Amino acid sequence: MNTAAPDRFLRLNAVLDRTGLSRATLYRKIQDGTFPPQVRIATRCAGWRETAINEWLQNPMCYTVNGS
Repeated sequence: MNTAAPDRFLRLNAVLDRTGLSRATLYRKIQDGTFPPQVRIATRCAGWRETAINEWLQNPMCYTVNGS
């Protein structure tokens, strides 16, 4: 039986608060493949998986998106 809690989605302001990045830097890092990409939640709503943000916070200098 899997007892792990489901992954939460963080919205933009929560991600900016946790990372200390500016909006422009965050989107530049996504484009460069050095920050986790957004996940589409609904038609006009996107967020980031909390586990992906926590993984980035562990080692932001060496983080790369898988496959990049």
